[in-house]
Amino acid sequence: MLPLGTALPSFELDVAPGTGPDRINSSSLPGKPLLLMILCAHCPFVKHIEVELSQLDQEYRDRVQLLAIASNSLITHPQDGPEQLAAQAKEHRWNFPYLLDRDQTLAKDLQAACTPDFFLFAPCSTGQQELRYRGQLDNSRPGNNLPVTGEDLRTALDAVLTGKQVNADQQASIGCNIKWHPGQEPNWFN
Repeated sequence: MLPLGTALPSFELDVAPGTGPDRINSSSLPGKPLLLMILCAHCPFVKHIEVELSQLDQEYRDRVQLLAIASNSLITHPQDGPEQLAAQAKEHRWNFPYLLDRDQTLAKDLQAACTPDFFLFAPCSTGQQELRYRGQLDNSRPGNNLPVTGEDLRTALDAVLTGKQVNADQQASIGCNIKWHPGQEPNWFN
């Protein structure tokens, strides 16, 4: 997992139609906490939490910049294309942009492994965004009969928003592996 305290990687990505401006650049984001969510349209683990993501959007959007990131290869998984992402966002009334990480650079920079995967950055004393949380939404998974509460992520969000230290004991996300472009898997998988 990406070490806590890591600076936000710089990025400039296209946005799925109808989910925000045409492009988003990391240097133009507001100086408030930033939640990057590695998502996709087809993953059953993402589908399992879509309603909770809508709730998080409603509760935190005024205080946290939420961004969905789609990093799956469209070569192998065209069902995660911009149109499908836009339809997913519209169906769940998400108000956050859905960014297209077509070359998978941001996912690699974040050391993201699956969908869903969450990365919470917050400004430090220099104003630079630093990683405060990376991991799971909560302990719920498809089929384990635990309710989707967002407990782990909510605890981290609330700590950041109240100026408290985020607990460093963080559980990695579990979900569908990111679908890397053929032959371009990150070196941590080799």
